Amino acid sequence: MKYDFRNQVVVIAGASSGLGACCAIEYAKSGAKVALLARRKEALERIKEEIENRSGQAEVFICDVQSETSVEQAVKSVKELWGRIDVLLNTAGIAVGRSVEKLKEDDWNRCMDINVGGSYRLDKFVVPIMKEQSYGRIIHISSIASVVGEKNPPIIQHAYNAAKAGVNGLTIGMACSVAQYGITVNAVAPGLFPSPLTEPLLNKLPDYVDTYEAKNPVGRKAKIEEVAEPILFLSSREASYITGQILYVDGGQHLV
Repeated sequence: MKYDFRNQVVVIAGASSGLGACCAIEYAKSGAKVALLARRKEALERIKEEIENRSGQAEVFICDVQSETSVEQAVKSVKELWGRIDVLLNTAGIAVGRSVEKLKEDDWNRCMDINVGGSYRLDKFVVPIMKEQSYGRIIHISSIASVVGEKNPPIIQHAYNAAKAGVNGLTIGMACSVAQYGITVNAVAPGLFPSPLTEPLLNKLPDYVDTYEAKNPVGRKAKIEEVAEPILFLSSREASYITGQILYVDGGQHLV
């Protein structure tokens, strides 16, 4: 057991697939009680079953991060069940393509509301619980898109660029104001890795993937486990003196 999450409660939004599901399994393997939040009950139940088959502990909470009422109720239910929340990980997010002149306002608003607003709503209701217990770890999911743009039309995504930059700002602002309560706030900013969010790129734009890997200092896209590992570290007791950081997990892609 690399990190010890025994007797800790971990809340994961966007836990039904991809990075959220991967992290949920890893937290449970390390002893955590894992609250699985998302809209898709059947998908969450499958993750719960997988965790329980490994002798882990998890519960399903239906939650739409676009709804303050839904988020508040989910967080309240977790607290009522297990009495505390030690770690909050928000992996819920969407990618919206197109440049500003071609974006529809509804698409812009939805991208902002899920990627930035979702983290805001979860933080809003989890932070008071963490303050009460004088302990907490909050991990936001950003992206190298927060600091790297694209000039080729198939990859242009101005709303996503702006949303993930907003996640960075939220992370930094919160880190300064909650550190006095024993709470750390960090963001992990991945590069390209296989997930439901990146499937259109991986499947439909092989030339882009080839170019990405040729440019990448490590020479390849990430494995999903390589993104999950630093998330677990930042969630651990061992990361007590790290806060307000945007950790780029991208093989150095944002540097070139």
